[in-house]
Formats: sequence, C-alpha cells, structure tokens
Amino acid sequence: MEKPPIIWTNVLVFAVTFTIAAVGIPAYEIMVGFTWMEIVATILCLGYCGMSITAGYHRLWAHKTYDAHPIMQWIFAIGGAFALQNSALHWSSDHRIHHKFVDQNDKDPYSAKMGFWYSHIGWMLREYQAHRYHDYSNVRDLQNNKIVMFQHKHYLLLTVLTNFGIPLFLGWLSGNYIGMLLSVGFLRLVLSHHFTFFINSLAHIWGNQPYTDQNTARDNGVLAFLTYGEGYHNFHHIFEYDYRNGIRWWQFDPTKWLIKSCSWVGLTRNLKVCPEDRILKAKALMQLKRAQVKALQLPNAEQILQRMEHEYQLLLERMQAYFELQKTLLAQKKVGMQHKKAQLIQSYNEFDLRKQYQELREGFQFQQRQWQLFIEQYA
Repeated sequence: MEKPPIIWTNVLVFAVTFTIAAVGIPAYEIMVGFTWMEIVATILCLGYCGMSITAGYHRLWAHKTYDAHPIMQWIFAIGGAFALQNSALHWSSDHRIHHKFVDQNDKDPYSAKMGFWYSHIGWMLREYQAHRYHDYSNVRDLQNNKIVMFQHKHYLLLTVLTNFGIPLFLGWLSGNYIGMLLSVGFLRLVLSHHFTFFINSLAHIWGNQPYTDQNTARDNGVLAFLTYGEGYHNFHHIFEYDYRNGIRWWQFDPTKWLIKSCSWVGLTRNLKVCPEDRILKAKALMQLKRAQVKALQLPNAEQILQRMEHEYQLLLERMQAYFELQKTLLAQKKVGMQHKKAQLIQSYNEFDLRKQYQELREGFQFQQRQWQLFIEQYA
C-alpha cells in the first residue's frame, strides 16, 4: 500500500526545532551558560503555551466545558499560536473527531491503535487526513466566534510574531538575544510540542483505567504533571464535558484550578461538572468487571459471582437513594418562600429530609466500605 505524501513543512519544523534544541542548548550551556532569567522565562512561557492549549483549545473550545470572557479568549488565542499547534478551529475539529471515533484507525486522526509513533507525531508528517483538512462542519459553533476566526485567519502571522517576537523581546530585556532564542524560542517549543503529544500517545498506553475500558485512554499522574492536568485521560474520555480532568483535590490539575479561580472574578462562568453519582457508578462498574475476571479463576466462582452481583446491586440502590434525596434537598434550597407559614412548613420538611439524608448517607458510606473490602479480595 502506497503511503500518503509527506508534509514537508511539518517535517522541517519538527526536525529543525528539535535539532537546534538538542544540539544548541547543551552547547550554549557548556560555552556560555544560561542565567536564571532565561530559565524562569522558559518555564513561564512553557506554562503559558501549555495552559493555552489545555484551558483554551481543549476544555474551552473543543469541549465547551465552560464559558470565558473575551479577555481570556484572546490570551488563549495568542498563547495557542505561540504553542504552534495549528489554529484553535483546526485543533478543535481534529479533537472532536478523535473523541467521536476514538481508536477507530480509519477515522480517529491520531488513533493509539496505530502505534506510539503514529499517535505521537507520525499522523502529522504525512497527508493521512487530507480529505478533511478544510472540513470544519463539526465546529460550526466556533465559526461564530470572532476571536477564534481571527486567530484562524491570521494564524501564520501570529505564530511568527509570538515565536520570534516574544523571545527577542525577552532577549532585549535581559541583554541576551541568543540565550533567549535558544531557551524560550526552541527549547520551550520542543517541550511544549512533545508534552502535548504525549496525551495522544502515552496517555492511551501508560496508566490505569478506573472509569471505563471502552477505549484506550488511561489516567496517569506523571503525564498530568507534564501536561497541566491532562493526564487524567481515562476520566476525560468518558466525561468529556466536565471542566475538570483531575476531580480529586489531591490530583494535579492546574488547568482546573485556573478555570475555577477565574470564575471568582468573572473571567469564566458556567463551569460544567459531571454528577458525582455517574462518576461513582462508572468506577464501581469497572471494579466489578475486574473482580469478576479474577473470581472466575477460583474454585467456588459461581458463589462468589452471585455474592459480588448482590453487593454491587445493593451499592447501586443505596447510591441512587442517597443522591436522589441530595438533589431534592438542593432543589428545596433554591425555592424561595414568601410567607412565614410556608417557611415554617419548609423548615419542618427540611428537618425530616435532612434526617433521612443523614441516614441514607451513612447507609451508602457503609455499603461503599463493604464493597471496597469485598472487591479488594479479588484485586
């Protein structure tokens, strides 16, 4: 089978930037040495590029997990051009196709089932997707966004201005043009590229699958550290409209922290969060599947599987009762009472509901502990 034509522009960009970074950085460090200004500037610019992709391209435009003030959108649009990963319109179109057809080699632009090299960078080196390079029918919503379309129209100019202008400006401030060009220009760009590419490749190979095994996506804390929270990829692929990737307080997700903190000053709003019960149900189902596989290897498999199914159903029942009552309590809080009598009745109702809520919560938590103890025997 004849391979598609090579995209020489992409090949040259990746090859030249990587070569200059790989050779120039060590050589300059040995002969001259980088100052703290170059190191700090590189880290800050790397973060700016990375967060523009994660918070802007990915969670804002590709998945619409929240709304952002135009100021934030302009910051992300410029940072996206600085990251040199195509326009937000094109990137979002590719990414929506990836989610819709994940792991389908003939449709997923960077299918992990095509191998590490292909999903990491190979898909960008040849004309594999030439038939839809200008088909943006799946991002019509973004075509109504003036900032996205301005960046798309002037993308090439913006990439030149940012990738040369910012390092040269910083070089002027520090008095060291070559050092800034090497560190902020080339090293930052290479690291930004490959850290992002790891989500298409390594995040579909290395890690665990606590929420779904219906695709190759994995959760990986190491990758989350390198990609500003994007490494919790198994969660993301099943709950893609959640503005969070790391949902627990201890999970490293600075993109989530940025979006949330900006909501406190009105720069972001309408942050979408997946209901907790859906997350817990997905996790419990995966635990059940793994435990069933282990149990089948035991001599008394049939009895264990029956007990397992019983505990699982009991967990779901108590979970459903608990979260339904929780929703009722939250709904009551939103209802404004106008008369004192109505307020008095509501207080009595709330007292009863809260008592039931406490009992259901304790029952649900007890069953969760029972489930965990039971499942751990077959982990």
